[in-house]
Amino acid sequence: MSLLHPARLPDHDHAGVARRGRRPAAIHPLSFAAGVVALLIAVPILVVAASLLTPSTETWHHLVDTVLAEYVANTLWLLAGVAIGVLLLGVPTAWLVCTYRFPGRSLMEWALVLPLAMPAYVIAYAYTDALQFAGPVQSWLRALTGWGARDYWFPDVRTLGGAIVLFSLVLYPYVYLTARAAFLQQTLNTLEAARLLGHGPWRSLLRVVLPLARPGIAAGTALALMETLADFGTVAYFAIPTFSTGIYRAWFSLGDKSAAAQLSACMLAFVIAILVAERISRGKARVHGGQRRAQTYRLTGWHGWAALAACALPVLLGFLVPALMLFEMAFTDGDAQFGPRFIGLVRNSFLLASVTALAAVLIALAIGYAGRLGRGWPMRALLRVCGMGYALPGSVIAVGVLVPVARLDNAIAGWIQQLTGASPGLLLTGGIAALVYAYLVRFLGVALQTVNAGLAKITPSMDTAARSLGHGPAATLRRVHLPMLRGSLLTAALIVFVDVMKELPATFVMRPFNFDTLAVQAYNLAADERLAEAATASLVIVLVGLIPVIVLSRQIRRSAQD
Repeated sequence: MSLLHPARLPDHDHAGVARRGRRPAAIHPLSFAAGVVALLIAVPILVVAASLLTPSTETWHHLVDTVLAEYVANTLWLLAGVAIGVLLLGVPTAWLVCTYRFPGRSLMEWALVLPLAMPAYVIAYAYTDALQFAGPVQSWLRALTGWGARDYWFPDVRTLGGAIVLFSLVLYPYVYLTARAAFLQQTLNTLEAARLLGHGPWRSLLRVVLPLARPGIAAGTALALMETLADFGTVAYFAIPTFSTGIYRAWFSLGDKSAAAQLSACMLAFVIAILVAERISRGKARVHGGQRRAQTYRLTGWHGWAALAACALPVLLGFLVPALMLFEMAFTDGDAQFGPRFIGLVRNSFLLASVTALAAVLIALAIGYAGRLGRGWPMRALLRVCGMGYALPGSVIAVGVLVPVARLDNAIAGWIQQLTGASPGLLLTGGIAALVYAYLVRFLGVALQTVNAGLAKITPSMDTAARSLGHGPAATLRRVHLPMLRGSLLTAALIVFVDVMKELPATFVMRPFNFDTLAVQAYNLAADERLAEAATASLVIVLVGLIPVIVLSRQIRRSAQD
């Protein structure tokens, strides 16, 4: 699960490994390609980091004097609140489905991951429409009580607290999945030892199970926090000043790329802090599963129904209720959106997602196979660099890509103008190629980890047998590995496809002129308070996001039956 720690190379001896006492083998073309890709992935990160060394502009001094402290405070409060929220929702639900038998347990075991299909900015639109003054909830309340607008107080969802609640509802599955995996790995002997000391199930959880499950829980929490940090749509729609909104404001409202890059560097510091905190919390702990699974307790009467309610509530609030609201709005007030404009948005979104998914899978396959041919610390370092983009927010990557691409674009335009005397304009900036490049920086790590996991399942004897038949690396990849990697490649393509469909910050900043996607359209309509019209695009994003969640749910059901 952990996207923070790229899959380790299999400890196999392959042909590309230089043996002691022999002349080192020449660099394989795939290894060279991996180095080039790692360099391209590192460029945006280096650009953002290097911005700290550039002279500060007046805009940057203005931001420091006026809003930087607010950005830091809001970001810290948001991260702290979401961390508490996902832990409170993810850990107890995972413990309930792993330790107790109650009505609906098998359903809840996989249904608890459904909120992963709901982007935070989409659930923000749905609940804003439902809870605003003219929405159905307050309208029903006034009709029931006869109150006027000044006769009651109703909480405003478009606040920092509201954002924390909504982020927690859609991101807790990260903690649920990692905590569930850790709890299932607890051996029966471990829990029996706790019970011999007089600990019940919940006391065993606090005293024994949680310390052992800490690595997985820390990884899930870190993933949720990085998703929170990367969000733009929710905080922008709720008008919460954070680094995501500040980067966009510095670039487009204030017109200062240097200030935007320096804000991105500050945001990068938060990412590093999250990764360091996760690693410290994980420490050297390892969870080792035993052959005997821990026994489960049967809950009867109201205890069983209470456990079902505790598990069902996050699913209802985090997926079912907002999904039903989107359906209702899309097929009543938003029906006018089903037209040529909507078809164009779907085409643009599917085009970007398909191209990026195909490119990511091909690159991940080449890099992963290069790692199989030649291991060692250089290749491990290259794989880590190629996978680090997933930890970075889309807005940071957008700034890191736009700055060097714009400089390259200006250099090419100047060279062409010198040769022809005519200015060609900008060839790369604002084009689809630059946007796909940003997507690859952001999501290549997902594809790479999936492909590496598939390669690790192929035993080295298969490579040895292929070499004994006279097949080189390319033929071995084509005839042996590709047929066995079909499932991993399809999974990687699916995950990248869905991630690109949902991505808003990088798309919003880098999209070509008059080239909108479903995510951008939903945000623009919601920002104009046209929430019913935004429901159509939002609903399609949720339905597409359901595909990998359904696949994951099937895997959970199969594992529960084993």
